[in-house]
Amino acid sequence: MIFHPTKEEFNDFDKYIAYIESQGAHRAGVAKIIPPKGWKARQTYDDINDILIATPLQQVASGKAGVFTQYHRKKKAMTVSEYRHLANSDKYRTPPHLNFEELERKYWKTRGYDSPIYGADISGSLFDENTKEWNLGHLGTIQDLLEQECGVVIEGVNSPYLYFGMWKTAFAWHTEDMDLYSINFLHFGEPKTWYAVPPEHGRRLERLAKELFPGSSRGCGAFLRHKVALISPTVLKDNGIPFGRVTQEAGE
Repeated sequence: MIFHPTKEEFNDFDKYIAYIESQGAHRAGVAKIIPPKGWKARQTYDDINDILIATPLQQVASGKAGVFTQYHRKKKAMTVSEYRHLANSDKYRTPPHLNFEELERKYWKTRGYDSPIYGADISGSLFDENTKEWNLGHLGTIQDLLEQECGVVIEGVNSPYLYFGMWKTAFAWHTEDMDLYSINFLHFGEPKTWYAVPPEHGRRLERLAKELFPGSSRGCGAFLRHKVALISPTVLKDNGIPFGRVTQEAGE
């Protein structure tokens, strides 16, 4: 589901979340919200080159036919500037493509052959402090009270994480931490595609995952939370699992 709030609607985060729920967004599993014209998360990104990615992760995938196990190898720390240079190199850059459908086919056809590097789980936010609306650093929800009144900070839950990605980096199938909603803003760069299974069909996805990854499921009943299972949309379709697909552009 895609929403286009007006400036007035965008000013009230809680009210707009309630509105998209009233439209069934929570049943879809994922919703894209396109901010009104003129809104900016940050005025400039010219000053982020020296941010440190302390533990870049090389994402190694094994498998075939749209079913892969993804695991991580830790790499040496690098700055955002160094990461950008790596992402744009011949080895890691996005291949030429005519449209999204062609790029998606290339992704699943070649996922097992390359190991992209992901700058994941970096504590912090790129939002300007004076950005009042939809500032992921302080959304003004009940989760903020955990820190304000109890002094409890759960990284990635009531404090934001930054992620720097390149062609083929991916989050494997999972439900969000604590089964809460998650909110993600794409500051800049190439589009990012999300797949989502509606919550009412979540158990069907879990049963399919147990069949496709028997070893992992024997070791842990909730193994999808380990974020290791990649399942292509073709495999979902072949097994009758309903899903949605949305591509997020910079600024959304």
